[in-house]
Amino acid sequence: MGIYEELEKRGLVAQVTDKEEIKQLINGGGARFYIGFDPTADSLHVGHFMALCLMKRLQMAGNKPVVLLGGGTGYIGDPTGRTDMRSMLTSETIQKNCECFKKQMERFIEFGEDKALIVNNADWLLDLNYIDLLREVGACFTVNNMLRAECYKQRMEKGLSFLEFNYMIMQAYDFWHLSEKYGCNMQFGGDDQWSNMLAGTELIRKKSGKDAYAMTITLLLNSEGKKMGKTAKGAVWLDENKTSAYDFYQYWRNVDDADVMKCIKMLTFISIDEIEQMESWADNRINEKKEILAFELTKLVHGEEKAQKAQAMAKAAFGGGGELPEKRVSVESKTIIPVLVAAGICASNGEARRLIQQGGVSIGEEKVTDINAPVNSGDVIHKGKKVHIKIIIE
Repeated sequence: MGIYEELEKRGLVAQVTDKEEIKQLINGGGARFYIGFDPTADSLHVGHFMALCLMKRLQMAGNKPVVLLGGGTGYIGDPTGRTDMRSMLTSETIQKNCECFKKQMERFIEFGEDKALIVNNADWLLDLNYIDLLREVGACFTVNNMLRAECYKQRMEKGLSFLEFNYMIMQAYDFWHLSEKYGCNMQFGGDDQWSNMLAGTELIRKKSGKDAYAMTITLLLNSEGKKMGKTAKGAVWLDENKTSAYDFYQYWRNVDDADVMKCIKMLTFISIDEIEQMESWADNRINEKKEILAFELTKLVHGEEKAQKAQAMAKAAFGGGGELPEKRVSVESKTIIPVLVAAGICASNGEARRLIQQGGVSIGEEKVTDINAPVNSGDVIHKGKKVHIKIIIE
């Protein structure tokens, strides 16, 4: 089985421009492909995780990844999937975020001569002359086609800024530039990027007469229809200072039952043969599948030692012995509501009060019914069946 067929079996292929050509290219290790990452935060999150895993798979099959940091497009902000305009980032913030991305990507992608490249579109976009861009690139686009793109249609009613309207042209220009300078012949991205990616392939064909291809990967959604990595408390980050290895493990340990095998196929490097065996397991082995998923992904991001520790801590939370995660808090009132908020278990006093009233909080083995229940240093607080934290009051 070639790598293309494996991607299909894993459910990763959403749309392609030229299936037979793409299959031949990547199965033969002839793809020099790029995926773009706009530096909108100082850490990658699990929404980027699938793209990083895809790059790793393709590199292992002999293809050459080009990581594109959006140091230039970050000044505009991708309107895709947005109901409002992104916050404008300063140049200092964009540069800092790019540096953070570089360090994290080195865990997944092997960079070096004839291995993988990492480039920043600030190096060419920020020096563009506006009139030259309009003549060179703008003439290749029709406003009619651009307005038919899903990324723009959903914003038209609420308002789409002219700044954001230029994003598709910038992304297409990136592909053209990478094709001309680095021989890049393929772009990958989430299936919400299809319109932007087609714009790039068409620009290359019109301006250079070269073949260029695009393939989108299926966005991994949980059963509630939220994008991967989004939780009630925000994004799940790859930076351990923002999301601990334990919390990262717990995120995957607690995915919906219906999503477990989908995540295993798309994100782990477990062989297809092993995965097919797992699919035949009895329903009562669902927790075993979740533990495998959580361990494999935590190992990939944080290393095997931290994955083993996170697994041991998780098992301890369910009565399996071992050490629970600790959270140090400083509170004026050593009662349950301020402790829940200070520990990050609840986002506000109101949320904490509602959770207690709904019977969702326990201290040790005792269900909390009093909103003024005392908390002692060393107590273990349980939020439902998923969050178990030992509280240290400073």
